[in-house]
Order: sequence, then C-alpha cells, then structure tokens
Amino acid sequence: KRFGYSSVFAGAVETTASMGGQLMPPVMGAVAFIMAETLNIPYLEVCKAAIVPALLYYTTAFWIVHLEAGRARLMGIPKDQCPDAWDAIRRQWHLLVPLAGLVFMLFNGFTPMFAGMTGLALTALLILGASISASIGPQAFRIFFWIALGLGASSVTLWGITPIVAVIAALVAINFFVSGGRNTLQIMRAGLIDGARQALPVGLACAIVGVVIGVLTLTGAASTLAGFILQVGDTSLFLSLVLTMVVCLVLGMGIPTIPNYIITSSIAAPALLQLGVPLIVSHIFVFYFGIMADLTPPVALAALAASSIAKVSYMKIGFKATQIAVAGFVVPFMAIYDPSLVLIGPWSDSVYVIAKALLAIGLWGVAMIGYLWAPVSRAERVVAVAAASLLVVAVPATDAMGFALAAALGLYQMTKGRARPALAS
Repeated sequence: KRFGYSSVFAGAVETTASMGGQLMPPVMGAVAFIMAETLNIPYLEVCKAAIVPALLYYTTAFWIVHLEAGRARLMGIPKDQCPDAWDAIRRQWHLLVPLAGLVFMLFNGFTPMFAGMTGLALTALLILGASISASIGPQAFRIFFWIALGLGASSVTLWGITPIVAVIAALVAINFFVSGGRNTLQIMRAGLIDGARQALPVGLACAIVGVVIGVLTLTGAASTLAGFILQVGDTSLFLSLVLTMVVCLVLGMGIPTIPNYIITSSIAAPALLQLGVPLIVSHIFVFYFGIMADLTPPVALAALAASSIAKVSYMKIGFKATQIAVAGFVVPFMAIYDPSLVLIGPWSDSVYVIAKALLAIGLWGVAMIGYLWAPVSRAERVVAVAAASLLVVAVPATDAMGFALAAALGLYQMTKGRARPALAS
C-alpha cells in the first residue's frame, strides 16, 4: 500500500501468498505426510509431484504483481534499502538445522512420527545449548561445546532417539544453574504448551471428519456423488473435472487443511481414478481445489484475515485473490491432461509442458490485469484468454493455435509498448 498498490490488491496478494504455503513442499500444511501414508508411496514422490505446481502458483503471483506495477507505473524501493535475505541466513543459519534434519529424515525413509520427534529434539538442543553457550567464556570452549553437542545429536542414526533424550535431560539440568537458564526453560515450557494447544483443534477436526466421512459412506451420498461424476465423465472428462472442482470448493470452505484433504480425497479422488487419472494426480487435483476454497468467495477465510490488515471489504479481496491465484485453478487441469507437469514420465515431456504452463499463466495474468508492455484492450484480453485456454488441453493442434495467438499478441503489444512513450510525449 505504501508503494501505491490499492488496498484490495495488497490484501489479495497477502491472501494468495499465504495460501501458497499450504501447497508448497516439503510440508504442504502437513498434508504431504498424510498423502504419502494414504497413497502408500514414498514421501519424496509426493514432494516431487507437488513442487512444479507450487512453483507455478508463486510464479503467477509474482507475475501479476509485476504487471500491476507496470500498469500503475509504480517504482520499487532503492536496492541499497532492500533487506538482504542471504545475510540473515549467514548470520542465523543454525536456526535451519532442525528443519533440515526433519526434511533429510523424511527423504531417507524415516516415518513422519520419528522424523518429527527428531526435529523437535534438535530444536530443544539448539535452544538449551544456546543458553549454556552464552555463559561459556572463551570462543574455543564454545566451539568445542557445539561440536560435542553435534556428535551427541548425530548418535540418533545409531541408537535412536534415546541418546538425544539423555542429552536434553542433561542440558535441562545444567540450565537450572547457568545465568538465564531458568528463563530459557520457561520459554520451552510455554512453547510445548502452545504446540499442544495448536494440535488439539487439528485432532478434533480429524475426528469430526471421520464422522462426516462415515455418514457420507453409510448413507450412500459419497457413492452417489462419485457415480454422478463417473456418469458425467463418460460424456466429457472436462465437465467431470469441473464438477469435481465445484465439489472440492464447497467441501473445502471453512475447513482446515488436513481434514479438507481427507474429505475431498475420500469422496472425489476415487471417481477421478476410475476415469483414468493417475492416483497422485487425482489427489493433488482435489487437494488444490480444497485449498483454493479458502480464498474463493463467498467464504474466503484467508481473505477475511487479510481484510483486517488491508482495511477493505473481504469480498473484494476474495475476488481479486481469485484472479491472482489463477494458477491454482488452471495448473491442476493441465496436470490432469498431461501428467508430465507433476514430473511423471520423460523429462523432455515435463520441460515442454512446464514451458507451456508458464506461457499459459502469463497469458492469464495479462488478461486479468490488462497490461503487458502497454494497456491491453478488451479484444486483446479475449485473445489472451483464448490462447491460454488452448494451451491447457494437451493436444498438438490446440498447442499450435495457442502458441500462434500468444505470439501474435506479444508482437502487437511490443509494437504498442514502443509507440507509447512517443504518444505520451
């Protein structure tokens, strides 16, 4: 807002960017672990399938923010005033150790329960060790202390979690006698309490979801819905996908990420699987639209949170966020028609479909914002939408027409952009 973006646009960007965290590996709002367990596939396969759609989602958000800046002729802050993220990482890289350890263990076949426990243990080691290290005088002794602590933590690969628990117990005992140690223990205690409080709603939601799924199964509503999706799919796969999208958007409104995925995957994903959609692709499809429900009106819970910051109507933010998050609505359809987008199949096919997806979402952004190198007219917006739509379907003929329309629009816009300064002067 300070740089000139409207309140609605700023709130929509916040909504879109925050929701993207639920789609981005390695955590995906904890759904990555549940999806791996549900599909009985390695955790790495889930991350591999989800990474490209998530990157395309954020690329779309970045692109639309860039186009809006061009349309409104906004300027950024000077480079010397921009915060240096790499400098922050260099100074506090050790804070990434627990997360790196968690992801490393998940990628190497450890169970989510064991990896999570180890990540928590490493966090405790860092907090308790930092408190003790601050009271150690010479630098050499501090280095020796951290090396010894690292060796103790690495013993988890040989003897399991027991040595780390013993080390933590020893550090807790030492913190009772060092300066500031008791405050550190109080902080850890408050953190454990807060973690338990945040876990309770998730557990309750999952329990309620189990009841909902049981009711839908026993009453036959789930099978009826799945049968209807299959019946529509016999006539048109696209209509079946649209119906599944609407169902996931409705079911996802106001439900947290984990129960959201459990509900949508148990009802809609099996129907897509019977229509010939690969298992992992069908689950990502329903997961994406379950998440998109949080920024889609009329509920748009994420927009509600952003409206209090942006000081504007949440409905306006929701509609604008839906435009900015267009990749979240388009990319799942592209993955259905061409699973290479989720890295299934040869790499050459994946490179081609990713390049096509980038062009498609670029065209969607131009149509939504109405600007490229120069303002875009209504006719040009129609051309952009038509080109992007043709690129979604994995058919050589439609791809060729989409590329041709995109090239024509780009050349026309470049000509208008070059002529614009002369007209203004």
